Amino acid sequence: MDRTIRWGFIGCGAVTEVKSGPAYQQAEDFEVVAVTRRDRDRAEDYAERHGIPDVYDSPDALIHSATVDAVYIATPPDSHFEYGMAVAKAGKPCCIEKPITSSYQQARQLSEAFEQVKMPLFVAYYRRSLPRFNQVKQWLQQGKIGEVRHVDWTLMRPPNRFDLSGEPNWRTDPAVAPGGYFEDIGSHGVDLLCYLLGDIQYVSGFGLNQQGRYRAKDAFVASWRHDHAGITVTGSGRWNFGCSDYLDRVEIFGSDGVIRFSVLGEQPLELEGKRERIQKVIENPTHIQQFHVENMSKHLRGGLKHPSTGHTAAHTTWVMEQIVRGTGGQYWSG
Repeated sequence: MDRTIRWGFIGCGAVTEVKSGPAYQQAEDFEVVAVTRRDRDRAEDYAERHGIPDVYDSPDALIHSATVDAVYIATPPDSHFEYGMAVAKAGKPCCIEKPITSSYQQARQLSEAFEQVKMPLFVAYYRRSLPRFNQVKQWLQQGKIGEVRHVDWTLMRPPNRFDLSGEPNWRTDPAVAPGGYFEDIGSHGVDLLCYLLGDIQYVSGFGLNQQGRYRAKDAFVASWRHDHAGITVTGSGRWNFGCSDYLDRVEIFGSDGVIRFSVLGEQPLELEGKRERIQKVIENPTHIQQFHVENMSKHLRGGLKHPSTGHTAAHTTWVMEQIVRGTGGQYWSG
């Protein structure tokens, strides 16, 4: 594309206020020209506050508008497949919020639909584009901890106000997100580990509901293995959303050292090797999807290949699906 790319947003809720929306407006050669959501009044309020000229009554009208070149789907995951397939049929580039879908079968269908019409499909696993995690990737590529042996991620979190009050929350409604908070939050880290260490080739895990505060499962454990630079790397994880204290810690163990970091926070990156010890602070941008969106612009201009695509996101959905369903050990078939 050799001109300004005009984006339309399907959904303009909390994620678009600071995390993503302004990044689209500030990216070179991007312009946000339209929004739509179920509540027209709230869509008009968002458009007025963010200087967006058009508000549409339906996703279909926005998708097929001649003034919209590309579509960002920022809705809960249960609508991603329907809207994504409609954008593919319209032959336009698309970015979908994560997870791409809750179903691997649908995720693969979506990815293939965009491949068939030769249009890019991006997915908002924006941690693949953040400088913080690309520093970790660089350390691994430089062999700072030798050959990678094992990765472990622990995420523990207390119940939030929605959980305690029983207020409606799509993140704990299994009809919208079968994996609950693990699907919404945990998928970020699972996808990131695949980016850093290669696709997960085997996974086993299960989930359960310990608290009984909502219908979705709230506790999960899993083990898996990556293929990284010709080495099989083992992995393990625990995610619990009903604990007393907060903990978010990833440890990547190698033959010559260890790297530690958090997925969701901004704690310093730590490297302990045989020859050096490094503690590095790399802050995230105010609009955390900034680098993700900028990389989309570069991709659409024929430059950088974006790190988060329908194909990579479908693989992440496959991993998540095995853990959420508790289907036992499964091998990735591609």
